[in-house]
Amino acid sequence: MADTAAGRATSKAGSEMSFFEDLTTYLPTLLSGLWVSLRLTAVILVVGLAGGLLLAIGSLARNRILRMIVLIVVEIGRGTPALVVLQLIYFGLPTVGTALDSFAASVIALSLTTAAYTSEIMRGGLQAVPEAEVEAADALGMSRLDALRFVVIPQGIRIAIPPLVGFSIMIFQATSLAYSIAVPELMSQAYSIGSNTFRYLSILSLAGLLYLMITIPASWMSARIERRLARHQAPVTA
Repeated sequence: MADTAAGRATSKAGSEMSFFEDLTTYLPTLLSGLWVSLRLTAVILVVGLAGGLLLAIGSLARNRILRMIVLIVVEIGRGTPALVVLQLIYFGLPTVGTALDSFAASVIALSLTTAAYTSEIMRGGLQAVPEAEVEAADALGMSRLDALRFVVIPQGIRIAIPPLVGFSIMIFQATSLAYSIAVPELMSQAYSIGSNTFRYLSILSLAGLLYLMITIPASWMSARIERRLARHQAPVTA
């Protein structure tokens, strides 16, 4: 009985020691992967949010054909798994003579997914702008384009900020899919270390902790932004 208890204590101490050894040994490599994940996320959001805004504006266009085209693009983008798009761009485009490196392929694939999903978020924000604001812009003699640029889009984006921040967190997590095409991001580095050392439990746990270090503060920031905007949101009167 005493031998069993001593064995368990020794095993627990050894596991803790192994975890901290892995932490000191492999943390720099994992941090380099985290930096790649953050860079990838930043580029995807810049490209994807711009695309999402264009799709949102197109979905509200007066031209019915344009609206239908945008709707089809958005539905295809939302309905196709991001991993399929990623594989299609990285492995499919070379068959038609266009080869991309893994980072560029990841940016394009996940930007397309981002644009499709965020277009719906932004469209909701644009439609939430009070009609009185648009009528006031029209009364001031502003053109439809100027009203869109200076009135509708700024207010619509402001309304859409909280869900966009939440979606940005999901995109950061989705960058882990890029390991499938050898982008040296966080999950790729973790799998590489694990396959060489067979210490998957501790290495993947460390990777999970690094993801949490980003996503938890970002979630708190999203909730705080939402509360602040709700507090300053002017009530809409009939």
